[in-house]
Amino acid sequence: MTPKPVLAWLNQNEYGSIVSQQSLAGGCINNGSRIKMSSGANFFLKTNSNAPKDMFAREAEGLDELRSGAGLRFPETYLVGADFLLLEDLSPASPAADYWETLGMQLAHLHQRTKPQFGFASDNYIGSTPQPNPWTENGFEFFAEHRLAYQTRLARDNGLFSSKEAEMVDRLTTHLPDLLPDQNASLIHGDLWSGNVIADSDGQPALIDPAAHFGWREADLGMSQLFGPFDERCYQAYENVFPLESGWKQRLPLYNLYHLLNHLNLFGRSYHRQILDILHRFA
Repeated sequence: MTPKPVLAWLNQNEYGSIVSQQSLAGGCINNGSRIKMSSGANFFLKTNSNAPKDMFAREAEGLDELRSGAGLRFPETYLVGADFLLLEDLSPASPAADYWETLGMQLAHLHQRTKPQFGFASDNYIGSTPQPNPWTENGFEFFAEHRLAYQTRLARDNGLFSSKEAEMVDRLTTHLPDLLPDQNASLIHGDLWSGNVIADSDGQPALIDPAAHFGWREADLGMSQLFGPFDERCYQAYENVFPLESGWKQRLPLYNLYHLLNHLNLFGRSYHRQILDILHRFA
């Protein structure tokens, strides 16, 4: 059902009547549908009656910030409420011939936008899990406390992690400066798995569903490989614009520990084994 504020907004802006509203598969947390109007305009509507009251507002803020970065396309935001977000319909199509190269170059340009501190203007969400983003000068402290330790506490509270396993995460965080290079705080998508990258109506790359903040760019690239890596042409094009320190692919499981802990908290123990494998490898 289309929320009443959306219907009112469509009417006020003279888009006509709804011709069709098609549910779209693919969302793990929210429901998505494409709205076609009699005026010929299309919109994408995300809804979730159980969403935290500020979740869609925080997503809209992230999209606005990311859209101000160079190159990459993000959907325009039109209207936001406690249980919905009305967005531009990107009308996905087949990828263009240079899709992966373009994605790599544009992602590198996005990551070249930096700040002196890690964090974001407000806390937001990774999936439906709160993601704390207090401004923090030290990137190792930010990732240790506001990413790994935060998710580990949730896992303990949810009965998904033992005290011994939590201690392994704690030991790992103390060694992060020995395991990871010092990096600037880059503007990153924050949830850059393959399902959040689509080809728009022109076949060019566009990103959706961010958990935007200023963080480590290698962490963004880590998520891009967690559930099936992007095409290698993407990473080659990225490095042509913004070279990475050697050995970056070997470090990616450390960053992905955050996302695996989040998936453990969201979806259950099927991710437990992967988490322990990373902890035993690095801690």
